[in-house]
Amino acid sequence: MPTIATWNVNSIKARLPAVLRWLERARPDVALLQEIKTVDDGFPEQEIGDLGYACAVHGQKTYNGVAILSRLGLEDVTRGLPGDDGDDQARYIEAVVGGTLRVASIYLPNGNPADSPKFPYKLAWMERLRAHAAGLARLDEPVVLGGDYNVCPTDGDVYDPAGWRDDALCRPDSRERFRALLHLGYTDAIAVRHPRPGVYTFWDYQGGAWQKDNGLRIDHLLLSPLAADRLEDAGVDRAPRGEPKASDHTPAWVRLREEA
Repeated sequence: MPTIATWNVNSIKARLPAVLRWLERARPDVALLQEIKTVDDGFPEQEIGDLGYACAVHGQKTYNGVAILSRLGLEDVTRGLPGDDGDDQARYIEAVVGGTLRVASIYLPNGNPADSPKFPYKLAWMERLRAHAAGLARLDEPVVLGGDYNVCPTDGDVYDPAGWRDDALCRPDSRERFRALLHLGYTDAIAVRHPRPGVYTFWDYQGGAWQKDNGLRIDHLLLSPLAADRLEDAGVDRAPRGEPKASDHTPAWVRLREEA
């Protein structure tokens, strides 16, 4: 039963000891990382490879950057989200693992401040993602789109809905485009397995957010119909967020049944 996890590590260099500890403890078959904040050559492939993972990296200096780690092999690696040849931000990487399962690591734009050009860029990026995801959903293979979507899908995914109403993560336009992905037939694995409010994946560094559990659910694993048919379990691993020098995100994961 393969396990696929997603984690915005907020700098792989700053977080490498924590990432290695988590990989050794949790042993996901596939780990989708975001915000690695390094160029490809700076990614610690040797240290991660020593734990049995092959690495595919789409990096960028100082900002953004995504990676796929796999104990199941890596094939058909695609770097960058189709639809805009002028977009040089490293926010999307896709590959086939285990010969039959297609996965993507996604770092969707934040979009704040919402009255700046960053918000239209976010919405346009989400439209490109929807178009690409529509094609992936038609493939004869299971697909898992995991990552930091920078969207709280509902008020139950944010500790203070009123206070966050005008934030780009909670704006109606952002939520509408997230729902458009679900309308393609994708399943939000965490929401399905844990429908109650207050299941968070992110806690800000400021204001004692972690200690107060003032969190957001912005890291998601979306499953195509063929992947959703194999959904065994899904959850959030809160332990890494409580460690010293933690990322402000914590891993989310999904476990799929083996093919019949």
